[in-house]
Amino acid sequence: MTAYAIAHLQPEGPPNEEVIEYIERIQSTMDPHGGRFLVHNTPVEVMEGGWPGAVVVLEFPTIEAARTWFASPAYQELAPLRTRNMAGDVVLVDGVARDYDAAATAAAIRAEALRSG
Repeated sequence: MTAYAIAHLQPEGPPNEEVIEYIERIQSTMDPHGGRFLVHNTPVEVMEGGWPGAVVVLEFPTIEAARTWFASPAYQELAPLRTRNMAGDVVLVDGVARDYDAAATAAAIRAEALRSG
C-alpha cells in the first residue's frame, strides 16, 4: 500500500546554501526507494487552525520503502543540512486503499464502542 513521508517545516528565512544543497540532493536519496515528491515548495492555504511554515509530502510504494529511505545512509548523511537550518516535524504514514470507506470505518468504531461499553 502506498505510504507517505510528511514534513511540516518551519524555515526562519530564505534558504541558505546548505538547504539549497539538501534540495538539490534529496531526490537521489529517494530514487532507490521509489520515492517522489507530491508537494514541495507550494504555498499553504490554511483553512482551520494555524500552520506556520511549509509542508512537504513524499510518496513511497510502501511504508517499508519509506522507512528504509529515511534510515538510509544516503539520507541520514544529507538530513543535517536541513535539520541544522530549520525546525520541523517529519512523519511516515500508510495510505488507505483506493476503495477505503470512511462510513464503514465509523460503523466499525461504533460497533466496537457498543461491545466495549
